Amino acid sequence: MVAPALEKYRQDTILGDVWKRPGLSARDRSIATLAALIARNQTIEMAFYLNLALDKDVKPSEISEIITHLAFYSGWANAMSAVAVTKDVFAARKVATDQISAVSRTPLPLNEAAEADRAKRVGDQFGTIFPGVVQYTTDVLFRDLWLRPGLAPRDRSLVTVSALIASGQFAQLTGHLNIGMNNGLTQPEIAEAITHLAFYVGWPNVFSAMPVAKEVFEKRPR
Repeated sequence: MVAPALEKYRQDTILGDVWKRPGLSARDRSIATLAALIARNQTIEMAFYLNLALDKDVKPSEISEIITHLAFYSGWANAMSAVAVTKDVFAARKVATDQISAVSRTPLPLNEAAEADRAKRVGDQFGTIFPGVVQYTTDVLFRDLWLRPGLAPRDRSLVTVSALIASGQFAQLTGHLNIGMNNGLTQPEIAEAITHLAFYVGWPNVFSAMPVAKEVFEKRPR
């Protein structure tokens, strides 16, 4: 009734082609899409993609962790908007409370050497001027949030990279692409995720992300 060509692109190109490309699983595409929608606070289509994610084997506990994670990378208000939509989806699907990620669980093991290196670099650069941000980055993000076991580190990196691209935060992309590859994301998977995100975050954001990713790929050890 409003934009029939838009609906044709949605059915034929996005759902009929992009989602069926072999370079990234439907589960990973669901994770990247949800991350983009939450990061951009785009709730109109969120229920559809939450249901699709659940159909594509993303667990309710993983969705809970994605929302929690993105509170720190896309803002509390965006996460709370996602909570409101997700609550209704979970209720409609009769998701039980024991299927949701627990508040406290045994954390994943920390790579002490890598974290010490990251903390030193950030501390040396910003510690004297922004000590509070540096401290919270260490204590809350990298020694707590990233160690929560409800979402695999690889998937947490996919969420983070997708959210950074969705919100145009390219200055942070180099570091998180490297973290993602250290966590198990491959170059072809990242390239396909960026292709997928073009349809959800817009071509300009993707064309700004591609040179950053290309440089990371070229500098990675072969």
